[in-house]
Amino acid sequence: MRRLLPFALFLVATPALAAPVEVTRFHTSESLAGLGKDAVFVTGAPGTDRASLENAPWLDAVARELGAQGWGFATAGAADRVVEVRVERETLHQERRRGPVSVGVGGSTGGWNSGFGLGVGFNLGGGPKDRIATRLGVVIRDRATGRALWEGRAENVETAGSALAQAEPAARRMAHALFAGFPGRSGDTIKVK
Repeated sequence: MRRLLPFALFLVATPALAAPVEVTRFHTSESLAGLGKDAVFVTGAPGTDRASLENAPWLDAVARELGAQGWGFATAGAADRVVEVRVERETLHQERRRGPVSVGVGGSTGGWNSGFGLGVGFNLGGGPKDRIATRLGVVIRDRATGRALWEGRAENVETAGSALAQAEPAARRMAHALFAGFPGRSGDTIKVK
């Protein structure tokens, strides 16, 4: 038991590894030719509360990644391109399949090796944890025509309550994954660590 205690404490204290972000992007050679690196205006997608504090970390993270790609920024009426950001988050509830404690009984009879045994096991993981599923969708549109020039989505599932499931770190990580290797191959789904 004493030999297992340090290992058990290591497992409890070690944070879970981040799940990869799954990224898919769409564009055509014609739309990329019209994309340029003109001034953009980053806003919430239609149907979202564009002034919501809940959406702010996602809009900021997308703007930061576009800036790193060399895009400039302008006000809504002056921008050549409009970048629409949509975020969907859902809690996936995990059901407990069995209790955190299990008991096993075993025995044998006859000869010198007769005996009876009892074992108790404890689930140190605390049982199944809820998970947070997040989808970040971005569309870059030509402001004058409304035509989509580039679309992308990033999807991720993390354990609820973990640092990576919180809005700001998740937004930074997912926006970075979405724009890594921009514009990306159209229609390909890749996993980004």
